[in-house]
Amino acid sequence: MPLEDQIGTEREEPFKVEGPLTTNVGGTIEATVLSTPGMIGMMEKNCALLAAPHLPEGKATVGFEVSIKHVGGTLEGADCISWARLDDVIDGRKLRFSVEVRDGDRILGIGLHERRVIRVDGAGGQ
Repeated sequence: MPLEDQIGTEREEPFKVEGPLTTNVGGTIEATVLSTPGMIGMMEKNCALLAAPHLPEGKATVGFEVSIKHVGGTLEGADCISWARLDDVIDGRKLRFSVEVRDGDRILGIGLHERRVIRVDGAGGQ
């Protein structure tokens, strides 16, 4: 099915706050928490996974723009969910997503993410 037919499709990806997703802000706080780059990385991953099954053979997506607010914190070890919804497809190659990261009912991050469809040998069309 073409990407345009997938507008409104949603996906959730659970993840644990650990390893490279964490920070102690260079030792300036006593806790280890979900970092902003880690949170954004999980949002991007989820959007890429949402789009991948609907791409033609030899196509993949790359992140192009993020507009994210990190509105809440959570500690290392927390079980979180990255949520994404495909909101728009422009010219068959520009994908716009709404994104969130939650820890239970608490929203940690919210915003918009844009990806571009590119040609990559051996990618896409799962």
